[in-house]
Amino acid sequence: MGIIDKIENLQQPCFYKLLTGYDCPGCGLQRAIIALIKGNVLESIKFFPALLPLAFMFGFLIAHSIFKFKRGAKILTYLFIFNILIIITNFVYKFFI
Repeated sequence: MGIIDKIENLQQPCFYKLLTGYDCPGCGLQRAIIALIKGNVLESIKFFPALLPLAFMFGFLIAHSIFKFKRGAKILTYLFIFNILIIITNFVYKFFI
């Protein structure tokens, strides 16, 4: 059994989905991370479209905290808004599909 198989076995069910029957805004994140680790980028985007933009945003956040970019805070604000819009759009899409 490989490390990816062990990670897959550790996945937790979504409490929100168990209670309501509907996906929460974060549903698919665990599957998306595993798909990305396996190299399935398109499958990862299908599970949770905001994963790559979120990873970029956190990477930029770390870089900004180290290098103190001149407009870093403003860029982070725009990245945050962009990610929230992706998550909300995906949530609404899953709700109606």
